[in-house]
Amino acid sequence: MAWGEITDDALAAAAELIGQPLRRSRMQWIETATKDAIKHFAWGIGDNNPLWFDTDYAEASPTGSLVAPPCILYAIDSTIVAPKLPGVQWIYAGTDFTWYDHIRVDDTFRVEAELTNQEEKSGRRFSRWVLQTGEVRYYTSNGNHIATATGHCARTPRGEGVSSDGNEDARNVRYVPEELADIEQQVLGEKRRGASLLYWENVSIGDSVPAVVKGPLSIADILAWYSATQGALHYGGAHGDALRYRRRHDDYHINPATGAKDAAGRGHLEAATARDVGMGAAYDVGPQRISWAQHMLSNWIGDHGFLHRLNVSVRRPNLVGDTIWWRGTVTGKREQDTVKLIDIDVEARNQKDKLSALGKAVVALPSQADGPVPLPLRPDS
Repeated sequence: MAWGEITDDALAAAAELIGQPLRRSRMQWIETATKDAIKHFAWGIGDNNPLWFDTDYAEASPTGSLVAPPCILYAIDSTIVAPKLPGVQWIYAGTDFTWYDHIRVDDTFRVEAELTNQEEKSGRRFSRWVLQTGEVRYYTSNGNHIATATGHCARTPRGEGVSSDGNEDARNVRYVPEELADIEQQVLGEKRRGASLLYWENVSIGDSVPAVVKGPLSIADILAWYSATQGALHYGGAHGDALRYRRRHDDYHINPATGAKDAAGRGHLEAATARDVGMGAAYDVGPQRISWAQHMLSNWIGDHGFLHRLNVSVRRPNLVGDTIWWRGTVTGKREQDTVKLIDIDVEARNQKDKLSALGKAVVALPSQADGPVPLPLRPDS
């Protein structure tokens, strides 16, 4: 098999893993949602909800203890299920999350993962690419099934990407002072419902979920995400660990300056490598952007609500210098047994009003008639 190329033989070798249990040690940054791990994840996405930080506040809330932002699951397992295809770039395409209960402080997890599907595709940016889909199931140490995530990864040949879809170099982004002042005011004016109750009966179709604003994106923002969720883990680690990983897996990028094997994820931090994979400039990490949607929804539902589902498709790179507005619109209300559910369309747009990501969410809310959200939810809710 040719390194870095998508061939029939390479696809066949990957397809043999569909339905097989996969090892996940290289996809896990933490095993236990310690107080520090929760704090670091929340810092990494810029979410200051006291449910994640303040023990006294959380213990007096409906959760009864410190809980973690739901997307901390990315630190427990990355949801990247992209086996085989040596040397072929992977680009995160989205996650379908379902949560059944809160992730509580000191919950320890094990995961089960498998490749569930592999589709060959072609398009304007890449003449031949592959979408790999995998399912990750999260269990606490006492056997409770807390959540399931279906992750989607695009596998693309390196050096073939073109930037004709408008992924212009973000160094051309320049804000006037008035624009920056407005962005800063929106970021600092973020609304959080907190302890105030939002009842299911008081939500109407067409209601807006207040925006969460992130940006202008900096390299420091991306490094904060890495620190919170993965470090260099997904790229083979560092030092000798990285060398051993790259010898086993052929997952690397050649550094043009040194000729040495380097991390395949350099494009998130380095514009030249990002252009090599068709991004145009250094860019954020897909799960990072998805976690900002969770931030928005957690703000809106408050301490009494519960985020049940979040399915997001990442549509275009969010380049260094870009600003993202995550917004939501209520599209439905329904009852399932004793659970009162709200359906929401969510989307992220940048400062040029370009669609960055979109998806759907389901939240459970307390009811004036039936009381609090009955947790844990059943898998069929």
